[in-house]
Amino acid sequence: MLFSRAKTQIPTPEQALPGRSDYPFTIPATHAVTGNPMVPPFPEGLATAVFALGCFWGEEKAFWQVPGVWSTAVGYTGGSTPYPTYEEVCSGLTGHAEAVLVVFDPAQVSYGQLLQVFWEAHDPTQGMRQGNDVGTQYRSAIYWSSPEQKATAEASLAAYQQKLTAAGYGTITTDLEPEGPFYYAEPYHQQYLVKNPYGYCPDNGTGVSCPVGLFAQA
Repeated sequence: MLFSRAKTQIPTPEQALPGRSDYPFTIPATHAVTGNPMVPPFPEGLATAVFALGCFWGEEKAFWQVPGVWSTAVGYTGGSTPYPTYEEVCSGLTGHAEAVLVVFDPAQVSYGQLLQVFWEAHDPTQGMRQGNDVGTQYRSAIYWSSPEQKATAEASLAAYQQKLTAAGYGTITTDLEPEGPFYYAEPYHQQYLVKNPYGYCPDNGTGVSCPVGLFAQA
């Protein structure tokens, strides 16, 4: 019964898979595009942001192309299972979303500008899906790490909701949650579209621009 509804309902911690105590693989030392480390500690002055917006292969590429982004990584967050595998996340029994960790230089790109990329790269009104990808791991979420990030994310959601409503879209279903553990995905997922340039990369954006200048930026 649990598995039959696992695709669209987040399991409780008691229902979630037990996971493990460490990674069953080695995280790559450097980013395949930027050449910079993907794992902290990061250089002083850099900041991080975590977003979930559907299949993480294409979404990671959207962020590493932004000037001022120093590194990115794909992984799993927002659920209960420690150190999950991709297969476990796809089962719907971990509670995790596919997510992108963005390491950026605030002197070159603001958190608000990253939120603009986030909103425009997917359809945040679809609930537990993005296009043909259905399941809790494809949900839209912003995981904030400071009161400033939270306030900026809330303001951006309100501003973008106005734009989407005017364009005929429904209510934004994006979760705004405090950042929790980020578990790196398997090495073959990292910078996937560099290694597989013709790989699956759906564009689920609405085509509605995000008014980045209309909300406070952190």
